[in-house]
Amino acid sequence: MKKLLVIILIVSAAATWAGCSDVRRDRGREYMPDMAYSRAYETYDGHEDLKVKNINYNATPVAGTIKRGAMFPFPIPMDKEGDSTNYVAARQVPNPFTTLTEGQAKEAERLYLINCAICHGTALDGNGPLYNGGNGPYPAAPKNLVADPVVSVMPEGQICYSVTYGKGQMGPYASNLRTDQRWMVVKYVKMKQLEKQGGKEPSAGAPTQSQQQAASSGGNQPGGGASGDNPKASGSRTPQPNQ
Repeated sequence: MKKLLVIILIVSAAATWAGCSDVRRDRGREYMPDMAYSRAYETYDGHEDLKVKNINYNATPVAGTIKRGAMFPFPIPMDKEGDSTNYVAARQVPNPFTTLTEGQAKEAERLYLINCAICHGTALDGNGPLYNGGNGPYPAAPKNLVADPVVSVMPEGQICYSVTYGKGQMGPYASNLRTDQRWMVVKYVKMKQLEKQGGKEPSAGAPTQSQQQAASSGGNQPGGGASGDNPKASGSRTPQPNQ
């Protein structure tokens, strides 16, 4: 009986030692190798092997395409440098959000605080951390979105144009915010403007002479305080399909 027990212990020890060895003698069987080894090309992986096969792939969506369930892009293209025709035409583009639900308003405020408040301030008064009452790194205050005589009455379509393509010292935010998110932020800004104006929405009408002059000089924008377009911010981007 003792001999049998010793034999069992020896065999068990040998089996354990062989099973725990770091040398793999049998690679085993793969039930679904296509799931174990992905054939898909990942976004940030190298695609050099495709060039060898004469396959042109740059991971960029086809122009004019949008993902399923996404809102249609802003309908007016960006002006060419020195032109403001589309910027003025954007005044007639309606906001698809006629109002915001409580949840949408909270999300719009969150998006504004993340993307806009650093310049325009949490109170939309242009006194964000970058200006900070004149003590920040910006020497000139960004636009006061609720008190500026031009921006405070600017139609929502024109504000969305500026957010999408950039204007003045403000760069484009099409890559930061989806189309619906930009419109929600615009509606949030408009709601704050109406609160400041006592809840009465001014008539957009035709642009005044001062607004036309500001548009042609680059000063009619909800972005930076200095006038003049920044080509690095707004003139060199090709709108992407998610705009």
